[in-house]
Amino acid sequence: MKALHLRFSLPLIVTALLAAGPALAQDNWLTTWMASPQPTWGNELPLPTRIPEALSDSTIHQKLRVSVGGSQVRVVVSNEYGKQPLLIGAARVAAVEEGESVRAGSGQILRFGGEEQVSIAPGETRTSDPVALAVPALGDLLVSLYLPQRTPLTTFHWDGKQTAFISPGNQVNAQRLEGKEQVEARLFLSDILVDAPLDSRALVVLGDSITDGNGSTLDSNRRWPDFLAQRLASENVAVLNGGISGARLLEDGMGASALARFERDVLSKPGVKSVVLMLGINDISWPGTAFAPNAPLPSLERLIAGYRQLIDQARRHNIRIIGTTLLPFEGALQGSIIEHYHSAPKEQLRQALNQWIRTSQAFDAVIDFDQLTRDPQRPSRLLPLVDSGDHLHPGDEGNRAMAEGVELEVLF
Repeated sequence: MKALHLRFSLPLIVTALLAAGPALAQDNWLTTWMASPQPTWGNELPLPTRIPEALSDSTIHQKLRVSVGGSQVRVVVSNEYGKQPLLIGAARVAAVEEGESVRAGSGQILRFGGEEQVSIAPGETRTSDPVALAVPALGDLLVSLYLPQRTPLTTFHWDGKQTAFISPGNQVNAQRLEGKEQVEARLFLSDILVDAPLDSRALVVLGDSITDGNGSTLDSNRRWPDFLAQRLASENVAVLNGGISGARLLEDGMGASALARFERDVLSKPGVKSVVLMLGINDISWPGTAFAPNAPLPSLERLIAGYRQLIDQARRHNIRIIGTTLLPFEGALQGSIIEHYHSAPKEQLRQALNQWIRTSQAFDAVIDFDQLTRDPQRPSRLLPLVDSGDHLHPGDEGNRAMAEGVELEVLF
């Protein structure tokens, strides 16, 4: 009886595998866009969140630009910092044409496990089912999320550099990017995946506000990772912006430390093969300011130990890790509510850390952004053509210069 069973079942199994093989081979899910989730804050930080405390019976419309394109799309929604379940009553993704209009016929209702409504537990994320939506490289998408009940906005990305619109009621089928309220943050939206060409791969830039785009023009995709994505689009390389304004290497700040979020923002992302690490300036600059008034300067040894932990994690996961030197910041934020951001001891620590980054050979490669952006007449300051005006963040042309200064062959 056993032999008879095998004679009939094996051909069926082989036939099924052969039939499934091409379909399975076509699935190459790649992270093509990300916005690192952050917890909202109260008065413990000197900068306001600039978002409502909660929304009710409202739709959030969020536009974004992908890196690598694909034939199918999945959307990741995060309730990482929520204190209650996040109820999504309806959701849609659509392609955006020139201007702010949805491409006719491109809107696709998002389902989660086959259901149009999903409840996401506190601390969890949920990935939508795939939808057939062809999106080109550097194409724009619109994600709309309907919140039917009162929902505290506890999980967000503060400095999104893209206007999000909030409409009353269920407006997921809206054909234009508009709404009654506007915010410059990402709300609950954390990742976009595409079914990409088989030779595609992703690169994460793990950074702070300089990577996040502070100083660049709103709604213009002029962060330095955006310009780098343009250079790499023809190579099927997704550049993922893992910047968090106020992020630090060693300690939590306006978001989790690099040590705490490396797994979430780098190691767990489908398709990631390399990471560029551009962190440390807030570890150096925050002590003695309104951000950390009583904190001492970290030691050089402690900063190096933090870098080495991330280097070790990357290599254990066969991910290439590239270090960058820290940009000059003399005069940073003068005249703002943030005082004492720069000092001689902080400058000495920056210089010492940059020297270690350049010479230690601890990283697989190094990008010398300090040399690229500093004023030759005063190396502790940004070159005026690079500076956005606050002496800390590059402007649009500075971001372009940084991206164009990257030697692409060092990235993979």
